[in-house]
Amino acid sequence: MVNPICTLSADELIQSFQNKELSPVEVMEAVLVQADAINPKINALFGQASERAMTLARESEQRWQQNKPIGILDGLPITIKDSIKADGFPSWHGCEANMNRPLDTENSPPAARLKEAGAIIFAKTAMPDIGMLACGVSSAHGIVRNPWNTDFSPGGSSAGAAASVAAGIGPCSIGTDGGGSVRLPAGQCGLFGFKPTNGRIPHIPPDPIRTAGPLTRSVADSALLMNVLSRPDRRDFGALPYSGKDYKNSLVRDLKGLKVGLLANLEFGLPVAEEVSTAVKRGARVFEEAGAILEPVSLTFDFDPMEAVEQYFMVRSYLEFDTLDDKQKQQVLPYIAQWVQGATDVSGVQLMSAMSKIDQIRSIIREQFKNYDYIISPVMPTVGFAAEALGADDDHPIAHIAYAGLYNQTGQPASSICCGFAENGLPIGLQIIGKRYDGLGVLQLSHIYEQHRGFDIPWPMS
Repeated sequence: MVNPICTLSADELIQSFQNKELSPVEVMEAVLVQADAINPKINALFGQASERAMTLARESEQRWQQNKPIGILDGLPITIKDSIKADGFPSWHGCEANMNRPLDTENSPPAARLKEAGAIIFAKTAMPDIGMLACGVSSAHGIVRNPWNTDFSPGGSSAGAAASVAAGIGPCSIGTDGGGSVRLPAGQCGLFGFKPTNGRIPHIPPDPIRTAGPLTRSVADSALLMNVLSRPDRRDFGALPYSGKDYKNSLVRDLKGLKVGLLANLEFGLPVAEEVSTAVKRGARVFEEAGAILEPVSLTFDFDPMEAVEQYFMVRSYLEFDTLDDKQKQQVLPYIAQWVQGATDVSGVQLMSAMSKIDQIRSIIREQFKNYDYIISPVMPTVGFAAEALGADDDHPIAHIAYAGLYNQTGQPASSICCGFAENGLPIGLQIIGKRYDGLGVLQLSHIYEQHRGFDIPWPMS
């Protein structure tokens, strides 16, 4: 029997603390019991710090009793991805080769902002090696499973983050997204996943492609977390100026007259499954009924854009792989160890050619947005794949990331939200993409869709 506390949103939990209806101790106890019951089935968490979490929950309880919370998330249980450093937790980056590393002694910007706001990080979440697979297979963590059906993958690379939140092990988690790694698992687990404009959430090391982002069971919870995660941190020299926006209390808007493009198919990558196409087109009608002008759009390239993106990531990943000694290299997931070796055949000229093509991708997509305020698409073209698989296509494991991965190259904000379920019971994700710097607009459209999609989500919490 699932404790009803585990079904509550982050917003509802904070309100219950304010109203003295629940205490952070009760909530943390319930979440830890849920973790003990469910995590053995899905393998989403590691580095769990239960005793420390309970100590922090008792301190939070005392503050709420005195009506003196230290921040807007005081007492909220939360998890963070393996790759996000937090003082006292392990960071393995999904690799067995890193499992002997000492515990972290610093807080990355996302962890620092969460702690400053009073959130309690009680565990880290599993990811694949070096974050370079969109699945839940890892040399360090083993296989993460989708709580909707444990025969299937939760997606990745924020695999454990998505699986744990869908299963009720805390109301939210923080992942990272360099090619869809928040949106893809959100889509496969029925969650709301948000990739803000690159630079909106400070992170280290600074990166033009990767950004941190929340995975939650509601849009409002992601907006609440954005109020915290977007606060400034001088360590990220590539971060955007702090906007000071109140995302949580700015979700209501009118869609009348907005131009929304429907990108139903790409001319490359895997074909879109009929179930996905039907669900996304049905979701598109929600925006039209809310007053938006909906039109079909396309993307045309005279090259396969994902080849250039993959080559860039291959070279970048090789640099991390090459820091390992020979014994450690043998501990890396065999596919990744073999894949990164391709970087040794990439010349400087070839790499710059790939970077030039990525610039062309950005230009073409900017042109796509010239006449549209937002574009919607599938999050991924297929519905699930086996938990043990590296991706939807055995021969090309990242072939299913194209819809999501394109918008990392442009730095645009994008979200994933559940728009239905396939015949096999797995969720289907709808992607909402906005122009650069319009993350609030993406959250607003996501909120409107959530309010009008016409179905509830029976979360797989037992």
